[in-house]
Amino acid sequence: MNPSSILIIEDDPTMLRVLKDNFEFSGYKVRTAADGKRGLQAVRDSQPDLLILDIMLPEISGYDLCRRVRQEGFTLPIIMLTAKGQESDIVLGLNLGADDYVTKPFSLEVLLARANACLRRRRGGPAQAVSEFGDCRLDTQSHKLFRKGHEVPMTPKEFHLLEYLAQNAGRALTRERILDEVWGQDVIVTQRSVDRCINTLRNKIEADPQQPRLIQTIRDVGYRFETDPTPPLKPKASNPVTPSTLSVPSTPSK
Repeated sequence: MNPSSILIIEDDPTMLRVLKDNFEFSGYKVRTAADGKRGLQAVRDSQPDLLILDIMLPEISGYDLCRRVRQEGFTLPIIMLTAKGQESDIVLGLNLGADDYVTKPFSLEVLLARANACLRRRRGGPAQAVSEFGDCRLDTQSHKLFRKGHEVPMTPKEFHLLEYLAQNAGRALTRERILDEVWGQDVIVTQRSVDRCINTLRNKIEADPQQPRLIQTIRDVGYRFETDPTPPLKPKASNPVTPSTLSVPSTPSK
């Protein structure tokens, strides 16, 4: 099997080198660009399997690049690198079409795990009629949810929301995107409707609704649904610069 290809667009040369070296060490084919203009052309030319994109870029910002990539019909997963505490940046990036984000400073192990998850979803093919998570089984054909073999009563909205979460497992989803996809753009409801429906779902599928592991809250952003909420395995190989030993620091404002 050919290695997955990753395009990293980052204008800080030190961070770019660290990211490139570690992804290559992990077996990926890596291409890089140091500004948005070259990065957009690299997407068109190489059509990578995954894009890792810094927000603050010269020539074309990460936001505009993400928007243009989606407008041009590219469906590759996009992970955005954001500054710590900039929740508005995260929400904007996700609503423009990014699949996930990592906040600086970040662990390379976390970034690699997110990249692996994105690539697994990309290779997963069409949505399956039956999804299993925890002690639950969701059957989209019969429109039923089972937990420990027993059917769980659900309203149509609860089922639609859980189906949407399961189809987008591992992705960071903003409340705005969930509203548009599940409630529709023509319905006047607030984001609190999402929170209330999420709380109801947690009571029906979580082993401990007060400490949810399946439907995880992303503070000030939205939610992430994890079908297998287990910590990632650490890389077995050793190297002077390995994902398990190095964290990427945040960079000064550009």
